[in-house]
Amino acid sequence: MDFTDQRLSYEKGVLDQQSVPESPFELLKAWMNEAIEQKVQEPYAMSLATCSVDHTPSVRIVLLREITDTGIVFYTNYESAKGHDIAENPNAEALFFWHELERQIRISGKVTKIDADKSAAYFQKRPHDSQVGAWVSQPQSGEVANREVMQQTFEELQAEYPENTPVPTPTFWGGYEVTIEKIEFWQGRANRMHDRIVYTQDSRNSESVVNWATKRLLP
Repeated sequence: MDFTDQRLSYEKGVLDQQSVPESPFELLKAWMNEAIEQKVQEPYAMSLATCSVDHTPSVRIVLLREITDTGIVFYTNYESAKGHDIAENPNAEALFFWHELERQIRISGKVTKIDADKSAAYFQKRPHDSQVGAWVSQPQSGEVANREVMQQTFEELQAEYPENTPVPTPTFWGGYEVTIEKIEFWQGRANRMHDRIVYTQDSRNSESVVNWATKRLLP
């Protein structure tokens, strides 16, 4: 299959370095809100790239669940492939791509587990069957003989924890925060002359508030 003649001209927006806010979190929230308002399908879905200690990269889609004052939060099985990668190498990147807005956001930083109580509070907000499903996926990415084995385990757990019965939060499941060290905003432009503005941590003031530096990158 040859896709060399398949291309689009991106002409929906501009990104001016002189008008971006001092904090990247303001722009991140603004772009996220706009994606939601424009009804982008699952705008909080992001590609998360990790790398094992032997330098083997892995990437998958996870769901953003919170923007904090320092980074972004997602939830997963700690014993998953990504969990093992993070334990060995805490550096990661996340990528949002919103085709409808012709925009990308790349986030780089170190990943740490969030507080267990916060993870438990979020777990109890999930739909009941999703809570049950988290127990089935243990260990996540582990081999299973067939789907029937999964389904049987799911039904057994449903019987043990019927609807409206609390499902305990697994100790192997919880949240991670990617602390933002660098974040790039990409706006598609015509003729591949894309706008790329990157924020990097510059310094901290006496109150440990991060000051950010911005620069424009060639497309």
